[in-house]
Amino acid sequence: MDVCSLPVELFRAILAYLSLADLGRCGTVCRAWRELILGLDKTLWRQLFWRRPEWRHPSWPIRPHEEPPSWREALRKNLQATRIWSLHAPELDPSSCLHLFRRRKECRLWHVGAGCEHKTLRGALGAAGAYDRVLLHPGVYEEQAEVVLKVPVEVIGNGKFGEVTLLVSIDQQCPTARFCNLVLMPPWFSPVIYKTSSGHVQLDSCNLEGGQLQIRGPGTCLVRFCSFGRAGGASFQGVSLSLLENCDFSGSNASSVTVEGAPVLDRNWAWKHLSVLARSSTPNPTAAEEGNRKEERTNGTNPPCVAAAQEEEWMKKGGHKRRRCWECREDFVVKGSCSESEPSEEEDGACDEGDSLLVGAYTLSHDHHSLAHLLTKPQGWSCSGPSMETPGIRTLQQELQLDQEASLLASSIQGCVLRGCLFRDGKGGVLACNGGRARLEGNAFRGLHCGVRCVQNARIVMLRNEVCGCWASGVFLRLSAQGLIAENDIHTNGEAGLDIRKGANSIVLCNRIHGGLRSGIVVLGNGKASIRSNKIYGNKEAGIYILYKGNPVVRGNHVFQGQAAGIAVCENGRGLIVDNVIEENQWGGVDVRRGGDPVLRNNFICHGYSDGVVLGDRSRGLVEGNHIYCNKGCGVWVMSSSLTQVSGNHITHNGMYGVAVFCHKDEDGAERGAGGSDHSFSGEGELLTWEGNLEIEDEPPLFRRPISITLVESNCVSHNGGAGLYVRSNEALNVVGNAVHSNLGAGVSVLQSDLPAHLLANCIASNSHAGVTVETGCCVELRGNGIYDNGGHGVSCRGDGQIVENDVVGNGGCGIRLMESNDIRVLRNRVQPLRGCGIAVLGEVKGAVENNTLFQSSPRSSKPLLYQDPSNSTCLLSNNTLRACSSWRSAHSHLLARPITTTDRISARVESAFPNRASIVCAIL
Repeated sequence: MDVCSLPVELFRAILAYLSLADLGRCGTVCRAWRELILGLDKTLWRQLFWRRPEWRHPSWPIRPHEEPPSWREALRKNLQATRIWSLHAPELDPSSCLHLFRRRKECRLWHVGAGCEHKTLRGALGAAGAYDRVLLHPGVYEEQAEVVLKVPVEVIGNGKFGEVTLLVSIDQQCPTARFCNLVLMPPWFSPVIYKTSSGHVQLDSCNLEGGQLQIRGPGTCLVRFCSFGRAGGASFQGVSLSLLENCDFSGSNASSVTVEGAPVLDRNWAWKHLSVLARSSTPNPTAAEEGNRKEERTNGTNPPCVAAAQEEEWMKKGGHKRRRCWECREDFVVKGSCSESEPSEEEDGACDEGDSLLVGAYTLSHDHHSLAHLLTKPQGWSCSGPSMETPGIRTLQQELQLDQEASLLASSIQGCVLRGCLFRDGKGGVLACNGGRARLEGNAFRGLHCGVRCVQNARIVMLRNEVCGCWASGVFLRLSAQGLIAENDIHTNGEAGLDIRKGANSIVLCNRIHGGLRSGIVVLGNGKASIRSNKIYGNKEAGIYILYKGNPVVRGNHVFQGQAAGIAVCENGRGLIVDNVIEENQWGGVDVRRGGDPVLRNNFICHGYSDGVVLGDRSRGLVEGNHIYCNKGCGVWVMSSSLTQVSGNHITHNGMYGVAVFCHKDEDGAERGAGGSDHSFSGEGELLTWEGNLEIEDEPPLFRRPISITLVESNCVSHNGGAGLYVRSNEALNVVGNAVHSNLGAGVSVLQSDLPAHLLANCIASNSHAGVTVETGCCVELRGNGIYDNGGHGVSCRGDGQIVENDVVGNGGCGIRLMESNDIRVLRNRVQPLRGCGIAVLGEVKGAVENNTLFQSSPRSSKPLLYQDPSNSTCLLSNNTLRACSSWRSAHSHLLARPITTTDRISARVESAFPNRASIVCAIL
């Protein structure tokens, strides 16, 4: 019969009279009939599902108000699960000639209740045979002694849910059993409701109040749509596999589910059936799931969670791929034409330029030098600021394809499997300890003291769970615990969302960790982790907090909109922090203090409300190859007593200084953090909860070049609101091979430097104020630098030190201005001012100005190339060469076109065969 020959409504009315088996047969006739049968999902299949009064909503207890994807599929799964317990039923063993005629033994039905053949459950079990059904009518049944179950039976409550109550303690000693639609409570003499150590038990739609379910390996269980009330829970010891689906745990005094002991090698008959059921019901992050996400984005629908809606709103503003131009920085720029790092021109009467000069025709060429590549704007940057696309976050499927270990963990089915369960309003959710194995998938943990704890060499796999509202940490791992934590939503917890400590090591992938009252992820006490592709945002303390020798790998995460620092490392914490996007945090993007020793490489640290990177007191580490831009404070803030290496970074368009080496103390002697904020990431309460037993064998740090002085090397520092490099410190500093250009303040400003600050082979160009300013009492060595086209003086020095072999060309004021210094040596420099004197010696300067070459930039210039204050008699000027335009242009016209290269120095130590073990130092210019 053709389906199209009758109306669909008439077909639906006819098919409603068919049994479940006949409907299945109709679906196998042809494709048209199959589509017709599948089209009855919201009507006929839904009615068939609810004909079983003990069955609960397929999405209970987490989302009972949502329609399941398919009522037909939910019905099929329930029917399949109800038959698992009896798959071990033996068949008759007839002779071979009667093989075709054998059949299973008929099961009897035993009624228990008032007016029935049995009054008690014990009496019915004594009379029942193997695989018989015991039907309990409404009422309360209490057993005064433990019931030993020696025959496989099925115990069913007859009536609505809650009408049959059974006060009993059962010890199963048979291969299998099933209990359905019952309220199970412990008797007065035992807290255990049910226990087994070898067989398989199945609980469907039961309510366990105030008692424990105990399963010991090789025993197994399948618990579906059950409620565990106050003081109720489940305990698993050495189980190879057990499955809990769609259960409700509430009001527990301890952990609702405890998984203890490594899985035993022995397996009972139900293991293979449970493994098939667990794997068939385990959703994998496949292309279909990616298609659903893409469809959600196309339809413009927001996730149901409020936090997800907030994230969606943030993404609509631009997200991690938005192109954001540099905002107005007038609130953050050092105001005025003369800052504390740039003395006024009125102080130097000899350099006051009153007339407008024709300049440019006689300027030495300096466009092509060894650091010229750092002066070019990266692709995608405009004159107003960076508009760079930050990298996106990988999906779980992409991460699993790259990480074989994580892929094996994601597909492993072992130990206790919990899926679609709700844990609420209790002390603990799941505890895995002493080598236990647990897999948590699609569960919800709400309002608990601690959601999930994994300790003592246990292993967990957490996929797509929600952990929220916990008073302490959401997920807690310690004492060599391991596992995979992927695609979970962890939010609004009282302590850290994820706490990893004391040798624990886990893989943390593609989670959303947000809205916490403390930190997002905490790694401490020799804890390790691989933290990749997570979204961490909106936490009140650091997004990722590493301390007490914690050593994670933090790669490819997006840490944003935190109310403190993005990533904080202190108290001897370490870690490899690579390829992350850290933006819009209230405090420093990355904050390293008190012995922190991380490696920061190739991160995007941007749009913060304070500084980009803060390197605090006694910090160490390597900051290499990062993009640090558009932060309202400084790009990199280095405090005294730190021993860090800042190398190869792009530090641009920050509101204050590009790199600040600074140490300021309040009146009480406490060191202040960047931007004037006291950086305290851990309150006293959280520190008291962290254990201090850290006597675990330390690992050697990651390989890096050893340094004994803070090193700022090969960075591009440009377009910042203040000075490119700001130094106010009492310790030595090495600044080597940096390009410092186009900053709104001075290029390099040294206001305090008790020990020598060495500036070697840098390019300092096109800054609004002076190229280099050195204040009174500072000690600085300038060697082999190129100082070009700055708005003020090339070098303005009031302190002591050496200015050797520099190119000082095209600056707006004097080339080199010396004032108030006690001992300064200016040797072998090449100087050409744009306007003003070449070298001006003012005041009571002591020292020597020798063997310098000075070039005049304009024939109309009225300023002398070499000027010494008439009252100064303590500074020695000798062997300096002065080149006026008329004399040097014709004789040295080739210098106009010849590229001027910044001096490079290469030092090599060569071991010799001489007894004194002397070394040979080679300097190549």
